[in-house]
Amino acid sequence: MTTKPVLKCLFSTILISMIVYTSWAAWQQPVTRWQGLTVGPDRFWTIATLLDAYFGFLTFYVWVVFKERRWLPRVVWFVAIMLLGNMAMSAYVLMQLMRLRSDQDASQLLSIRNA
Repeated sequence: MTTKPVLKCLFSTILISMIVYTSWAAWQQPVTRWQGLTVGPDRFWTIATLLDAYFGFLTFYVWVVFKERRWLPRVVWFVAIMLLGNMAMSAYVLMQLMRLRSDQDASQLLSIRNA
């Protein structure tokens, strides 16, 4: 199986999941009435926010899988990203930026795989 269909399936699932869940949460309580965790119905928007964050982490991780050729770094970064979120993601990007040679443009960060 090639990568393109897998990515289409993954990101279609994320899109549909977010549309369905946020629509359902909005049906339970208008977003303008969200008060964090202080009121029972607010849990719907709290869950929607968590889903959005973790789908974002997963989206970033897809790029990590592309960059990293070996399974051990892939697994370690998956755990770090899922546990630490944007802290781990920022650390990963900084590490990748430090790997770039002085003659390389930052745009190559996105397209060059690690050795």
